[in-house]
Parts: sequence; structure tokens; C-alpha cells
Amino acid sequence: MDARKDTIRRQVWNLLDQQGVVAGDGSAHGRIPNFIGAEAAADQLAALPTWEAASVIKAVPDKAQLPARARALREGKVVYMAAPKLAPPQPFYLLDPAKLSVPAEDAASSRTAPSVARNVGLEELRPVDLIVCGSVAVNRHGVRLGKGAGYSDIEVALLAQAGLIGPATTIVTTVHPLQVIDEDIPETSHDFSVDLIVTTDEVITCAPQRRPSGLDWEELSADQIAAMPVLQALQSNR
Repeated sequence: MDARKDTIRRQVWNLLDQQGVVAGDGSAHGRIPNFIGAEAAADQLAALPTWEAASVIKAVPDKAQLPARARALREGKVVYMAAPKLAPPQPFYLLDPAKLSVPAEDAASSRTAPSVARNVGLEELRPVDLIVCGSVAVNRHGVRLGKGAGYSDIEVALLAQAGLIGPATTIVTTVHPLQVIDEDIPETSHDFSVDLIVTTDEVITCAPQRRPSGLDWEELSADQIAAMPVLQALQSNR
């Protein structure tokens, strides 16, 4: 299964590089692609009723989703952004638009957020209305692939276990149209699906909804638990 996922990732990364749709001079390989048109995708997302109704958003720190994070802050929405590798004991940055000392575009940057946002743990988070995630590839059934590190899956599982997300929480990914593929993508028990795919020119509704009810401890390695204090704390309370 892992080999099949890696093959799909490489195919999509190669395609994005070949078509010249990666922003800047870098390659798509090894990362959530910072695709040309991310601003347009954020505009499409912001026009949706589920976005307008959301007051609390959890978003990934990747560059492709920066326009969505910045827009959320400009519109007065609270944004939670995961710290790199969930390494701090309080693994989320709280971006509160009412308390920012810099422009929204700066605060929403993964480079600036650590210096202007307060770290918070699960116990301080408010229920999340909308999750914005990045993807390497996604199909029209909502099955997605990240870059392979598994952090987004752990973040969603943490929120579910803490009761901060539920069936009413919408999960959306913003991607380039070339990242939407027609083939099947392998799924495991700890993978989550997305409810909406938003590209530069299309909004795709996916079904059925699939997300974990909490952490699958059997799928977590000893190294992962050792690297994330939040997992260690939860494990000690099991």
C-alpha cells in the first residue's frame, strides 16, 4: 500500500513540475505543492457557504494554503495552525485576528506565525468548524495523499479524540486541477477523506464522509509518540 501511494505521489509531482505549475523556482517533489493559482483556489473556497459560516478554522502551515489562512484572518476568523511536526507540548498556534500585531498575510505565514501567535494545546482549542488541508493528490471520492509524513492524519485524529470536530465539521483541500486524479488511492483506517476539493476553477463535493473517531494507537510508531509530547500525554492518560 505504501509503495502504491509513493508511486502516485511521484507521478503527480512529476506532472506538476513538467507542466510548470509550481510557484517559484522549486520542484513539487517531497512537499505539499505550492501551486500556481493558490490565490484563485482560496477565492473559490471563500465563496462557499461553509466558509462563510465558519468562525474557527484549523489549517495546515503549507505555502499553498497561505492565501486561505490570510483570508480567514482578514475576515475575522480564528485560525489554528499546527506547529512543525507537532513538536511543542502545546502543538498549535492560535492566530486570533483581534490580537494580531502584523498584517494577516504576515501572521498567516509559517515563518512569522511562531513569533506573533501563542502556542495552545488541545484543552484550549475551540470546536473547529472547517479544516483546510493540503494534498499531493486527491480523487473525486475525497481520498487524498499528503507528502507521506502523516502529520495531517494525526492532527485530525487528535481533534476528533478531543471532541473538537464531528460530522458537522467540513474538511476541504485546495489543489491545482492536475492534482485531482481519476484513479483509486489506497486508504488505511487512520486516513481521513475530504468533503470538498477546491481547485482554481472547480468545487468538487465528495462522499461519503470518512474520518477517524480518534487516534489509532496501533498505527502510531514508538518514534512518532516519542517525538510528540501531545501523544505522550494522551498515552499516559489512557
